[in-house]
Amino acid sequence: MRPTLIDKIASVATGTEIGREVRISSDIPCEEGVLIAAEVLNNKSRYNTLELTSGRMAQVKRGDIIVGALGHRKALFGYSGHIPEQLTPGDVVQILNLGGVLGICDSINPNQGQPFDCRVLGVVLDFPYLGERIGVPARVNNLPVENPSSLKLSGIPVVAFAGTCMDSGKTAAACAVISRLSQQGFIVDAFKSTGVALQRDILAMEDAGARNTSIFTDHGVVCTTSENASILTRKLLTGLAKETPDVIVFELGDGIIGAYGVEAILLDPEIREALSAVVLCANDPVGAWGGVKLLREEFDIEPIVVTGPATDNLVGVEIIQQRMKVHAANALTHGADLGDFIKNKIGLSCEQVEGS
Repeated sequence: MRPTLIDKIASVATGTEIGREVRISSDIPCEEGVLIAAEVLNNKSRYNTLELTSGRMAQVKRGDIIVGALGHRKALFGYSGHIPEQLTPGDVVQILNLGGVLGICDSINPNQGQPFDCRVLGVVLDFPYLGERIGVPARVNNLPVENPSSLKLSGIPVVAFAGTCMDSGKTAAACAVISRLSQQGFIVDAFKSTGVALQRDILAMEDAGARNTSIFTDHGVVCTTSENASILTRKLLTGLAKETPDVIVFELGDGIIGAYGVEAILLDPEIREALSAVVLCANDPVGAWGGVKLLREEFDIEPIVVTGPATDNLVGVEIIQQRMKVHAANALTHGADLGDFIKNKIGLSCEQVEGS
């Protein structure tokens, strides 16, 4: 056990009480969520920032000592990687995402260049026993929330934003709707249910007006899978419903088809029953057509509206509405209209605000 000064603590460690000076150990358990101290070995001109626990983005450079968490990632437009079977100080791992997930990179995206290489220094220690200097491996914060046996949302409307893939406009659309409803006096709580550890999207939801936000990393999960996505969504829904908002908005990270568990969530009968509306975000008309078809045929879900880059001009809007018989609206240029359309579809009324 030795002291180490840290330059940057990645946002994956949000909620964990560690400061700039940490104690590290060479006995490293290779498990998801374990916090690791590592030294950055190279410089990059692209994809060269790290989201800190403050939510700010900081440029990473060679020689920085960072704290991140072991995890895996399977991203279509980013790095993919896995947790190593064993680690000792001096081994090299890569930074797999902006939130500070560390692992062995298996595949890169040419647009991002090669990832940051990091020399492992040791596992960060936590000291949970009052008055004793007994260190245990620090881990991503895990809120003690009981697994909900059934969803009890007390009639609170739930709006889900699903996409054809990552970067299809889900966060922008969710924020546009949150902003519009908040401006009209509705209390909106929001969360992100799937993906890889990163606070950026829920911070954007807070900026848009969400009262409470949460994310799967609150429950100790660095990267969601089909095995844990459904139960995490149940926990997140149940936790926010206890705060009695007027509406809950959530984003399904990645795409309907992907490795992060979106399919498992949409196949969960109780979650599907709880959804008041599903918004599909698509990059192009063909993606919109495929997304609508998947939702209808694989999940028995009728999306109420399509948005995303596929609706960036009137051509896309008309194609979607004519070919798919689904309403289409652009979240960036017609965000207020999108919010009003969804509000009316899920039955929110101004009388609720006036009576609260």
